Amino acid sequence: MKTNLKYMAFAALAVFSSCTKQLDITPEGSPSAQNFWKTKEDALKAEGGMYENYNAEDFYGRGMFWFINASDDMVTGRNKPEADNIKNFNRSYVGGGYTETQWSMRYAIIKRANDIITNVPGINMDESLKKQIIGDAYFNAGLVYFQLAANYGNDKAGVPIVKPETDAAQPIPRANNVNENYDYIISLLLKAADNLPFFSAMKPGDYGKAHKTAAWAYLSKVYLYKKDYANAAKYADMVINSGQHDLINTGFADVFKAANNWSKEYIWSVVCTPNGGGTGWGSKLPGVMLTNKAWGIYNGWGYYLPTKELYDSYEAGDQRREATILKPGDKFMFFGAERSFTKDGGATSNYQFKKYMEPFSYANPIPTHVNPNGDNGTTDLNVPLMRYAEVLLIKAEAAINLNGAGAGDTELNKIRVRAGLGTKSGMTIDDLKRERRNELAGEWADRHRDLVRWGDAQATYAKPLHDYDGRVIWPARTFNPQVHDVWAVPQREIDNSAGVIKQNPGW
Repeated sequence: MKTNLKYMAFAALAVFSSCTKQLDITPEGSPSAQNFWKTKEDALKAEGGMYENYNAEDFYGRGMFWFINASDDMVTGRNKPEADNIKNFNRSYVGGGYTETQWSMRYAIIKRANDIITNVPGINMDESLKKQIIGDAYFNAGLVYFQLAANYGNDKAGVPIVKPETDAAQPIPRANNVNENYDYIISLLLKAADNLPFFSAMKPGDYGKAHKTAAWAYLSKVYLYKKDYANAAKYADMVINSGQHDLINTGFADVFKAANNWSKEYIWSVVCTPNGGGTGWGSKLPGVMLTNKAWGIYNGWGYYLPTKELYDSYEAGDQRREATILKPGDKFMFFGAERSFTKDGGATSNYQFKKYMEPFSYANPIPTHVNPNGDNGTTDLNVPLMRYAEVLLIKAEAAINLNGAGAGDTELNKIRVRAGLGTKSGMTIDDLKRERRNELAGEWADRHRDLVRWGDAQATYAKPLHDYDGRVIWPARTFNPQVHDVWAVPQREIDNSAGVIKQNPGW
């Protein structure tokens, strides 16, 4: 599957290209309408095409991660004016290159998913395979809608809802509010769950495609954002009680080993490979988070560096701290040799995230573990987007909100014990916030979005951020919860819609 998704995506593009050539020979109308959507192979190619953008540099490599970088857990590691403006909630970032395509890339996936939902039911093919492909489309549409809605939508306006029957050629106005989006996303994910198999029933060649508990897990997260805690707990429990998942019990660091890409803790990841087809595939985040120039050995990019605030948030004895963060003097393996951590001379912070470093630890890791091209720093480690630990945290947060302190102790203690900590009783929402931060630091769970939805962003960002030596490396920032609770709609989308799509107020 590490290469299959890539080849499937390119095969989808190739088939459309070949149809265009056929159109040149025999002009019989739209090639996608007349020559495609006929066979099982067409359906599989279309399914693979949904994953094409997973390989885009700014999709899961860095782009949307600039929004996550706004949190107090990390700073922009190198001088990047647009990135700095994003972190400082400065309108000057609007129209820049890093995040401007986030909207269109995700709507492209929605369009491809809608085409599958519309056309695959009419193909004469194996019904179980048909059902799985349709479920995959519902899941992918629901997932990227959620990413869009959470980042751009609030109670003032949501994001445009483009349904399978919608004329995508016409500009679609924004939904009235983000709850309209969440309700639609829930309907998509419910349909996905109804159609998809359990991961345990899938063939290894299909690993990386959507499965039932992934749909339930994201349903629980959507309900959490919606503050419907009863349903958030319900769908988290469906994952927990499914028997499909568990925490890796050999230690927190083992979660981030490529050998455990498909472990019991896996829920949803970016399928990655260092050298598939000679170019690599998947998220470049491991290379993006690696120290700039990687001590002259590899082309690390040096973005998203941890802060002292994150490091100091861990309890004494928490094994997650050393598995998550490298600080000056820490010993670690890199290209088969032990090194003592030092920062790049121009780096903003003298910490580095360690979670994605395992592929770089081996002697001669290129191309087995690490991409030969440092400008495309993919590895054999699948970058997690949702893991079972987050489902436990969602259940705990929902339970505490419903029933008060102590209601999430069972789930939180599972996470604490794995981290080498003792159990506690009567844990509060503040305990939940710390556990969520410490467990998911540097991941796609999005600390910034957590701070916003908890109402903690304004006070948190009013404090400066520091490095290991206690120096201020990022000054205090002004966060206006009436404006900065969402990000700016990309200006190109407003322009392309001739003003039908409106900007978020204040941006």
